[in-house]
Amino acid sequence: MYFKRHIDKELHSWMVSKNRKPILLRGARQIGKTASVVELGKNFTSFLRIDFELSPKVYKIFEVDLSPQRICEELSLFYSTPIIEGETLLFFDEIQQCIPAIQSLRYFYEKMPNLHLIAAGSLLEFALENIASYGVGRIRSVFMYPMSFDEFLLAQNEDALLKKKRASSPSSPISEVLHLKLTLYFKKFLVIGGMPEVVRTYINTRDFNQCQLVLDDLVYSFQDDFAKYKKNISTSRLHEVFESVIQQTGHKFVFSKAALQSNHKQIKEALNLLIMAGLVIPVKHSSANGLPLGAESNPRKQKMMICDTGILQRILQLELNSMVLSDDFDTINKGNIAELFVGLEMQKYQSPYHRNELFYWHREAKNSNAEVDFLYTKNGDIFPVEIKSGKSGSMRSMYIFLEEKKRRKGFRLSLENFATYDKVEVYPLYAVSSLTNIDVFLPINK
Repeated sequence: MYFKRHIDKELHSWMVSKNRKPILLRGARQIGKTASVVELGKNFTSFLRIDFELSPKVYKIFEVDLSPQRICEELSLFYSTPIIEGETLLFFDEIQQCIPAIQSLRYFYEKMPNLHLIAAGSLLEFALENIASYGVGRIRSVFMYPMSFDEFLLAQNEDALLKKKRASSPSSPISEVLHLKLTLYFKKFLVIGGMPEVVRTYINTRDFNQCQLVLDDLVYSFQDDFAKYKKNISTSRLHEVFESVIQQTGHKFVFSKAALQSNHKQIKEALNLLIMAGLVIPVKHSSANGLPLGAESNPRKQKMMICDTGILQRILQLELNSMVLSDDFDTINKGNIAELFVGLEMQKYQSPYHRNELFYWHREAKNSNAEVDFLYTKNGDIFPVEIKSGKSGSMRSMYIFLEEKKRRKGFRLSLENFATYDKVEVYPLYAVSSLTNIDVFLPINK
């Protein structure tokens, strides 16, 4: 069972382009990179997948020299599969296991520009860190993430509902009955998360308990990988920092709470490794006086997010029934899971061609603290985004930001239907994609 993904359209556009570079598909493990490439392979006369983790004998082919013609000739003979420019999709999977294969990518662009070549891998960032130059300007990085809420709807065969959601707006709210249906899907997605194996388990069984078992397997596999990160960092420290990110979700990350037996430098190093692995995503503070937001970011003020809501709820052992069945925002938002959901969705719906950053705003003043959950930029303007539960008295920080920064409007995401209050446009939590207007990343129709 293949789930349609936003990345499908990008891969299809690359496939038909006359001027293409080898693709390096990057992202955390178990998010569906291999499945998407295998699906693309159905469009070719021949498809050859080289799994470097399963076939270490192939390493020797890349150790002789990096000539693409010789490499393709020997791979073709080894696998008894033709490799023909314009007709074959060549897929280097788990490429982090073979450093010379990574180094060869640049030469494919120069010597065999008409060959369709995609590379992907788990913990790829660690391999790239140890390569001085692997092909700047000759390889196109494409970043992939766990499934978004819109992809979750597509997996449920709710194409028409997704289309209706995308057509709705603060000036044209969706009908109440469809709003309630989407809200229920949203609450289920918080529990399940966007890891494809968990989504597949839910669709096949409709059993949340089975999904929890799969989430356990994923968490254990992520933690088992800690030993592969760096030999000079203890796995126990990585475990501690990983758990602390979970516990501090939605709040400024406090290093002193992360690992009792480690100093600031050690915790920072462990945190950076988790970020490199794609398991942790930083949300940086910005003064938001102008663009780019990163120009005024404060490295001492950062939030840290885990990469998936399903993983968060599983580690925190949240009550599934209360989250899915309750209409109370505070019950649903245990562990700040709604804020995590919005941040992840904002990242998933941005361009896949660069590593997207997230920002928030916080003002510390005597008797007048204010914080905006996220900052969203569009057409050279900066908009505050807040995740809220109710109407009255809940947008003080939003209005402080709008007045102080002289901004024309802000966005609020809640369990409400689409609406407008003064300078604030309200979007349902399930409609982050409508807020960011990412129709360009809709999956292709087949």
